[in-house]
Amino acid sequence: MNKHSTSRRAFLGGTGEALGGLWVAMNWPVIAAAAHHADAATESDAPPTLTWLTAEEALDVDALCSCIIPSGATPGAREARTVVFIDHALGSFFTDRAADFRQQLGVARSRFAADHDGKAFAQAGGAEQVAFMQAIEPSPLFTQLRFLTILGLLSSPKYGGNFQRSGWKLLGFTDEHIFSPPFGFYDRDYPGFTVQPRAATPGSGA
Repeated sequence: MNKHSTSRRAFLGGTGEALGGLWVAMNWPVIAAAAHHADAATESDAPPTLTWLTAEEALDVDALCSCIIPSGATPGAREARTVVFIDHALGSFFTDRAADFRQQLGVARSRFAADHDGKAFAQAGGAEQVAFMQAIEPSPLFTQLRFLTILGLLSSPKYGGNFQRSGWKLLGFTDEHIFSPPFGFYDRDYPGFTVQPRAATPGSGA
């Protein structure tokens, strides 16, 4: 939520441990395909094309995701366009839960509109949105939204996900092709580590 935005990195780290490593491993091929689709869409400045969510649903999902990982000093879910990833996920690797997701989303949208004179969630002010998110936080809808939001935000650009590496900027991760040792505390003082010379590439003249 907005008032807890200073702890977003800790939140993401803790949530990542709870994502379900076995489920992700079993579904990784389709997750990667969905991420690749999302990456292709988000690398373009053109308005993204949605295939599963309706335009009205997408507006509310985008706003819900933005409450889960809000914008601020660093990019949030909206800047990463995680709604595009979620849209494709619901039509591919998350399809077995898509019907329930739509039903739960519909209930939440109707509940919000009933309590706010017919106003859509995406049209509400920040305080109204945060209060509603706090109310639905124990629900399966919130759990699924959080899962998909984080998955879409932090996907490697090579396979999909974060527009202009927004998720990596949020975590302070630097994208490097080569990392210099030491790589971590466990091998920092390893006395036998030596850098091996790179083999010459045929035809390079090296």
